[in-house]
Amino acid sequence: MKDIITIIIRLTVSCMLAATVIGVTFIFTSNAKKHNEHAKEQQVMLELLGYSGDVTVPDSISMHEIYRYIISGQDSQSIGYLVPAGHGEDDGFFFVNIDLNGKLLESKIVDMSEADSRDAEIRDTAVNEAAGSGYVVDFADQTIVVTDSGSRIAYLLGGKFQGFKTFINVMLAVDPEFEMVGLEILEHEEDPGLGAEIEQDYFKNQFKGKPFEVLKTIDVVKKPIPAEYLDALNSRLSEEDILKLRSQYRDQDIYALTGATISSKAVSNGVKNIVKKFAYRVTILDNVLKEQQLAVSF
Repeated sequence: MKDIITIIIRLTVSCMLAATVIGVTFIFTSNAKKHNEHAKEQQVMLELLGYSGDVTVPDSISMHEIYRYIISGQDSQSIGYLVPAGHGEDDGFFFVNIDLNGKLLESKIVDMSEADSRDAEIRDTAVNEAAGSGYVVDFADQTIVVTDSGSRIAYLLGGKFQGFKTFINVMLAVDPEFEMVGLEILEHEEDPGLGAEIEQDYFKNQFKGKPFEVLKTIDVVKKPIPAEYLDALNSRLSEEDILKLRSQYRDQDIYALTGATISSKAVSNGVKNIVKKFAYRVTILDNVLKEQQLAVSF
């Protein structure tokens, strides 16, 4: 009997030690995974803005994160934004709650640093407290406003939409007039050699430089890409010729991938919807910030 008790105690201690090791390992690997994902995301953002290779990021460039939430409850729904206040990392955020007609419901200061805002749990808790009891808060998306010496130069937008097989995850950059600066395909499961070609430069670069008026109605055409334009999309020409051809085709639709029209249309429609919805929302938010004279970081 004594031996059985000893064995049980040893097994219990061993299990506790194993659980502790697994738990600690999970925490470290989870943090490492988050760090790697954040680093990869930062790299994609900078590349979309043109900072890659030997092109360094000027000290005058800053990125400001805006978080959008859906606020539901008491037979109503509204849009809540966490917007960075002031110009310092620890100046906190404004919680700006706007109804579906674009009217301000309330605004209040949220005492939270930029570093804490990147932790979803901390951020969600802060938004729940700001919204008040009786409301359900759901995170919708994040936008990054890029400034140079305080002036806006771009918006970085993430998005996910249905592809031919599963969802396609993208990040895109637009300028203050919502003209396309760049598009990156982050994740997809389209067919190799067909829909998977959406990640190739000759497809993604077709969106680059498209003005907002074109993006609002962008579609795809089932024709071969003209040879000279294809060379420009693959950066095989001089910068001068690339800009010339981009200008020539800037008002045209997207040339569909051979044998992958559905994937091509999915990206075209996805990008169109992301930009249109963002332009509408940010215009409303800007109007509210201006009317309320809220001093934000961008």
